Amino acid sequence: MTARPTLDCPGDFIDGRFTTASSGDDELRILSPADQNDLVGRHVVVHHHVHEAIEAARRAFPAWRRLGEGGRRALLRKYQDRVRHHREAIAETIAREVGKPLWDARGEAAALASKVDLMLGEGAAWTRDRRVDDLPGAIRFRPHGVMAVIGPFNFPAHLPNGQIVPALLHGNTVVFKPSEKTPNAAVWMARCFDEAGFPPGVVNVVQGGATSAEALVSHDDVDGILFTGSLAVGQKILAANAHRPGRLIALELGGKNATIVLDDADLARAANQIAFAAYASAGQRCTATSRVFVATPVAEALVEALATAARSLTVGYPLDEGVFMGPLITEASRRELLAAQERARAAGFEAVVSGGAHEVPGHRGWYVRPSLHLAPAPDIRVEGYTHDELFGPDIAVYPVDGLDQAVALANDTDYGLSCAVFTASEERFERAADELRVGVLHWNQSSAGASGRLPFGGVKSSGNHRPAGILAGLLCAWPQAVRFTPPPDAPLPTWPGLFD
Repeated sequence: MTARPTLDCPGDFIDGRFTTASSGDDELRILSPADQNDLVGRHVVVHHHVHEAIEAARRAFPAWRRLGEGGRRALLRKYQDRVRHHREAIAETIAREVGKPLWDARGEAAALASKVDLMLGEGAAWTRDRRVDDLPGAIRFRPHGVMAVIGPFNFPAHLPNGQIVPALLHGNTVVFKPSEKTPNAAVWMARCFDEAGFPPGVVNVVQGGATSAEALVSHDDVDGILFTGSLAVGQKILAANAHRPGRLIALELGGKNATIVLDDADLARAANQIAFAAYASAGQRCTATSRVFVATPVAEALVEALATAARSLTVGYPLDEGVFMGPLITEASRRELLAAQERARAAGFEAVVSGGAHEVPGHRGWYVRPSLHLAPAPDIRVEGYTHDELFGPDIAVYPVDGLDQAVALANDTDYGLSCAVFTASEERFERAADELRVGVLHWNQSSAGASGRLPFGGVKSSGNHRPAGILAGLLCAWPQAVRFTPPPDAPLPTWPGLFD
């Protein structure tokens, strides 16, 4: 590989400055999952920095709140300018530390600035203060205070950015801890906030693993927690805060997403969209398709089209042009995916496209080929495969009798994030829509697609019904009901037995 410079990691960003440390409690050495010879960044972890960052955010909160929306908007526009300026550097960092191909990483980097437009535009309308003149009264939205944002590895900039921007707009201050697998995009975000001139303590970034996360979510001086990640960690966050009913906890968790293909579907379109949904980002999207329920009359044709896509797509080093899919995030992730596929085959799944570990010449990374499996029965259950999130590029196809069976099987999972339905019939789509328990539903579109102009989030074990996407501001402010003084000529109310 061509030698690439290690990212300059100036330390945690606390109280308006980067805090360097020569030694600490731990160290993060991020080797690219695409090439283990590429040291992307090195971070010294200092556990007490979590407490310092929270204290800084608490001190900054009153003045930041009083600054007013106009002042906060102006600074967020300056942040937008800086993420645009550093867009290519942010994209290359994401490609190296996540393993995303450049087309994917560039899309994520570009979304940072777009999110500012959405949250300051359409998104802000959902939390606009309003009067109810004939009451007389008003609905006003207030900031929570100090918000803890804990980000995922698969979208290390875009997903936390979608929480941080509305949190700041509504007058909250932020402590952001990125995933310990992908800490380097957060360094660029901190630089952009710093270059934009945000007041000290308004935005803070601390690095670390589970110990830092536990300290953050259990700290008494945090008012809200915005978490994106696994179901297991989300459950731990809830348990750690069971005695704090007033603390906002917004959880965006995993998915076991289905696609339903009916016998009147455009099969070429369905195969195109399913292949993207399953294999983009190496299947490491919470909205990725991993289960396809297809009407038996068209199952053979769909499987053939999906097999062609799986065999032909380009797996390679993510910074090379023309690559569709890069590696998985860790060696352990690859090992777990391959073991789950072996269990499925032992239970009777046919490996139409076997996948398996893959070697990219000149780059030692955690690559796999995409895989496609055909189920022996529509209702089969295999532990760790059929009903559990895989987070890898694998499709399991289940031929079914029709719409009713497909919907019942799609719902037969603890998750409820995303689903796609392919049919030419609006009536059949609406029948499915009425029954499917998912937060994001697509008609003749990829399950992995999303629009920032719509809500985003899941039900059941995919989250706690908190609206993200265009409604993210509702996470970041609480509504206050205000009743004003009645008109001077309004009569006093009377009640039996009071002031008689």
